[in-house]
Amino acid sequence: MTIREATEHDLDEILALIYELAEYEELREHVVCTTDDLRRALFGPEAVASVSLAIDGSDAVAGHALWFRTFSTFLGRSGIWLEDLFIREPYRRHGHARALLDHLRDQAEGRVEWEVLDWNRSAIEFYDGLGAQPQSGWTKYRWV
Repeated sequence: MTIREATEHDLDEILALIYELAEYEELREHVVCTTDDLRRALFGPEAVASVSLAIDGSDAVAGHALWFRTFSTFLGRSGIWLEDLFIREPYRRHGHARALLDHLRDQAEGRVEWEVLDWNRSAIEFYDGLGAQPQSGWTKYRWV
C-alpha cells in the first residue's frame, strides 16, 4: 500500500469516490460536484483543497482523504481540516485509513480535525482507537 497525492489524471476516480461516500452516507442526491469543479478546486491556480489517495498493492485506488489547510490562532500553527475520509468496502480494515491519517498528521504543524456522523459507529470506534478526542462545547453552524 502507498499514499500519494492526486493529480488531474485522478479526477474521475476522485468524483467516483465522492459518489461512493455519498451513497454510504445516504446523501447521494446532494452531490452536485463535477470534474470541472474538482479541477478548479484541487488543481487550478487558486486551488483550495487537496486529495491524498491510498493505493492498494495491486495499484487500485482503495480510498481517499480530501483535505485543506487551516490555521489556529491559539497554537500559531497550521493544521488540516479533513473534509472526507473514505475507504472502499473491499479495502476496509487493511490499514488504508490509518495510513491516510498518518500522512496528514505528518503534514500538519498543529492539529488535524474532522467531523463524523453520530450513527457511524465503526468510524467512531476507529477514531477513538487512534486516541482522537471528540470535541464538546462547540455547535456547528452552516451558512448556505
